[in-house]
Amino acid sequence: MPTLSGITFIRNGIERGYPFIEAIATLAALCDEVVVAVGNSTDGTREAIVAAGFSNVRILDTVWDDTNRTGGTELARQTNIALRNASGQWCLYLQGDEIIHEDDYWLLLDEIARADRDRHVEALLFRWLHFYGSYDYIGIGRQWYRREIRAFRNTGLVMSWGDAQGFRTRDERGRIRKLRARQTDVRIFHYGWVRHPRAHLAKQRALDSLFHDDAWIAANLPTAEDFPHHCYELARYEGTHPAVMHDRIERDRVWCRHFDPNRRPRKPLAVAVSDWIEKHTGWRIGEYRNFIEVR
Repeated sequence: MPTLSGITFIRNGIERGYPFIEAIATLAALCDEVVVAVGNSTDGTREAIVAAGFSNVRILDTVWDDTNRTGGTELARQTNIALRNASGQWCLYLQGDEIIHEDDYWLLLDEIARADRDRHVEALLFRWLHFYGSYDYIGIGRQWYRREIRAFRNTGLVMSWGDAQGFRTRDERGRIRKLRARQTDVRIFHYGWVRHPRAHLAKQRALDSLFHDDAWIAANLPTAEDFPHHCYELARYEGTHPAVMHDRIERDRVWCRHFDPNRRPRKPLAVAVSDWIEKHTGWRIGEYRNFIEVR
């Protein structure tokens, strides 16, 4: 088994409702070391990580560039700070609202070990479950990305790309290209859309500021605390959640019960047609792929 570094970043995770302690706990359970880039926070985020007492977690104190509003690239810059300090032969990356189920731990480690023996494979693709509104529903259809890279060889040439959703690498000539990635059945439980309305508003304001100017935010950011209602189609989730999330889920029941799964916008015709084709053939028309899939 190659050595494995976990990497992640976070800033003001408490105020913005991120399950970042649970994400770090997931990395700590799987990895030899975990590198966390902790941005200049004002809500006790750093103190919460220290108090959690992880023995293999290393904190890097960082300062975010709040003037960087270009395509969310500040998120990639923070990810790359953690990545540059990772010493493992492979890296496992989770954002502050992404968790891996313990049922998939051995599958993940086996996939990394198998990929390490095949030099043609540079990265691994995971499957996504996007929880929405409460822990009982997931968003489905082309509105949601289905898969992305979350584990890769730590060659020193890999970099976080765009708004930190995926990764790319430099080739022997210094040119940037997509990574060769193999699909796995490891699941990412994404809880980014399950937050108390107050935390959701704080998170959305912070995220929008990485993409837009103040005038856009003033015109488009909701002015009242409310659940998000942007998902076209939901499905009831009948499975189990990762064990590290159980306490949070129990605490959140008091407000999650107010989410109305029937309050959502009408699906545009083009999206409805695309979803119908995908449902019957498995083909998602025009799907964005920030990777080169290999078998």
